[in-house]
Amino acid sequence: MRETFEHRQKLIKDANGRTDILTTFPRFLDTKGLSDQDFSLLFNEETSSRLLQKWDVFFTPNVIKEAKHLTSTPELRSLVQSAESPQGYDQDRASTYDQELASLLLLLHLLPPPPGGQKSPKISACDAVKRLVFHKSCCSLEEHLRGQLSLQPYLLAVGHQQSKIDNFYIVMDKSLIPCQANRSLGAFDELFKAHFVFNVSYDAAFMNFYTFLQTTVYNIDVGKMKESPRGRDLRARLLNQPLVLSCE
Repeated sequence: MRETFEHRQKLIKDANGRTDILTTFPRFLDTKGLSDQDFSLLFNEETSSRLLQKWDVFFTPNVIKEAKHLTSTPELRSLVQSAESPQGYDQDRASTYDQELASLLLLLHLLPPPPGGQKSPKISACDAVKRLVFHKSCCSLEEHLRGQLSLQPYLLAVGHQQSKIDNFYIVMDKSLIPCQANRSLGAFDELFKAHFVFNVSYDAAFMNFYTFLQTTVYNIDVGKMKESPRGRDLRARLLNQPLVLSCE
């Protein structure tokens, strides 16, 4: 797969070739870590590691702080509570997300879907959460895929409870790409990278959210991407926050 990277990228960038890439290279469907490998070849190891290195230490506490200024709702309060809980704490709460995923979803509330148009009506941040991460506990994977219409990749979390996930998959073109990570932050990292690896545009509902991560966390195409005023303002506030290290 490493040796065929350049050939694969040429096929993916061809508008007619992208839809067949998982058929041409089926190892994506049964070998974990290949999307991460291709992303590192597209950029470099430093860029590839930025979310996992920066999110918990710097972004999580500041995202929580900003989220507390939003208009309070039951969904938002639940996410803040989960994001502030230590990893592994109160994992019996079946309807909550773990700490890492909750903090990412708080960012989605801070950068909600932009105003919609005739083809893509505006949706709420709560509805966007359900489109970004789908939790499956009962129906078969095949049954889930048959009912999906979205072409943009999203994260499928498989487990009996939202707080206890056994496996993560990236769903794209009605196919399952297994995630190498067993933590939600790592799985989301692979989801973000899939957009670049497979040359897939961002879902319009997540444009502000993904663009913020691309420029502010991964430092990709800074100054070249069109960013919303809300995203620029949030980046300025977050990057001006002092770094707080906890001592245990």
